[in-house]
Amino acid sequence: MDVVQSAGGFNDLYRDHSRAVYRFALGLSGSAAEADDLTAEAFLRIWEAGNRVQLSSVRAYLLTIVRNLYRQQWRRERRRGEMPEVVAGGSGQDTRDELRAVLAELQALPEVDRAALLLHVEHELPYNEIAVMLGIEAATARTKVHRARERLRSVR
Repeated sequence: MDVVQSAGGFNDLYRDHSRAVYRFALGLSGSAAEADDLTAEAFLRIWEAGNRVQLSSVRAYLLTIVRNLYRQQWRRERRRGEMPEVVAGGSGQDTRDELRAVLAELQALPEVDRAALLLHVEHELPYNEIAVMLGIEAATARTKVHRARERLRSVR
C-alpha cells in the first residue's frame, strides 16, 4: 500500500488540499453542490491512482482533474441545453447581490479564462505552470488573467 492509499496518508492529503480544490471547483462551476461533487470525484481519482501520483505535484493534479471533470460536465449540459445553477452565499442582501453579480460575471468568462484567473489568484500558480495545465503559452495565460480581472472589476 502506498502513501496515498494508506488511511493516514490520504487523510493528510485531503486535509491539506480539499479546501483549495473545493474553492477552485466552486469558482469554475458557481454551484456549491457541483463543487462538492467535483471535489469528491477528484479525490476518488487520486485514491484510485495510488502510487502513480507524485505527492510533490498532487495539488496541480487535483486541480487539473477538477477542470477536466467540469469541462466534461459542461459539454454534456450544453448538449442538453441546461444552464448550470449559480449559488451564492454571504451575509446581508448587498453582499449576496454583489457576490451573485461577481459569480455571474465569472461564469460568463470563457472557461479557459476563468480557470487561468482562479489558478493564478486562488492557487497562486505562476503563469508558466498555468500555461502547462491549460495547454496555452505563458504570455497567453498572463493576458487571460489580466483581461478576466478587468472584466470582474467592471462589475463593482
